[in-house]
Amino acid sequence: MTTILYITDLYYNAKGRNYYEEDLFITSRLQPHFNVLIAHPQQAISFLEKVDFIVYRNIGCVMDFEAYYHEFIQAVKEKNILSFNSFDGKADQQGKQYLLDLQAAGYAVIPTVNSVSEIDKLGDPSKYIVKLMNGADSVGMEILNKDELLLAAPQGKLIQPFIDFEYEVSFYFLNDTFQYALYAPNKQKRWDLTEYTATQEDLAFAQEFIQWNNMERGITRVDACRLKDNSLLLVELEDLNPFLSIELLSEEKREQFLATFINAIKEMTCLKSLPPTGEEAREELVRSF
Repeated sequence: MTTILYITDLYYNAKGRNYYEEDLFITSRLQPHFNVLIAHPQQAISFLEKVDFIVYRNIGCVMDFEAYYHEFIQAVKEKNILSFNSFDGKADQQGKQYLLDLQAAGYAVIPTVNSVSEIDKLGDPSKYIVKLMNGADSVGMEILNKDELLLAAPQGKLIQPFIDFEYEVSFYFLNDTFQYALYAPNKQKRWDLTEYTATQEDLAFAQEFIQWNNMERGITRVDACRLKDNSLLLVELEDLNPFLSIELLSEEKREQFLATFINAIKEMTCLKSLPPTGEEAREELVRSF
């Protein structure tokens, strides 16, 4: 039986979310199909000799153990261990630079600059949001008025206008295939989520970012905000370990997602075990899932 190293920080304190509940539930559903080892993100390297596959889940912000995190990724690549997510994403896996890159390429992203000398490009908002380039979970985020922003003169950080949007909505993809969407009807309670029925226009918007990222495998969450003119702007492209909020889904959607997740892992681990010349067997295996 395939052995999975499931990496999570069960004690990470995240506002509005219980990481441990989600991960204990998911591992309980993985256990009938795999041997599952649960490891803390700062102890994961010592387990790599014992596992066949890695599931990298709710570990919070990596800033506090960034050196170890990069050492871990290097070890995974050297040992040729498949991971879910794969560590080839261009978005949050690499910090927030992608927001500037996407904006420069003409994508629908919240206006973003990285210097107070450029804030005129953001219009004249009443407030600004300042984010760390490698932050997550709102760590280090500040909301400042213009005078406070000019006084602080942040360096090496992102600056965005504080937008009066209608609501936030998230689109969840697994291996580039849309799975479900959730949104926060009350923008003051961003983690008070409910199911959302995505339109074709919504999915076309989200799919653009999935295609741009071109990650080999994994779960990606496309976070967006709905403006008053009904358009969407990208807030974040989470391609490392997006919180799934699966407890909020209907039982049918939750079971469907879990089945897809489990089958995706089985497919990848089985394909890896086939010899390079087994193309026919590979095609048959893919069809069986």
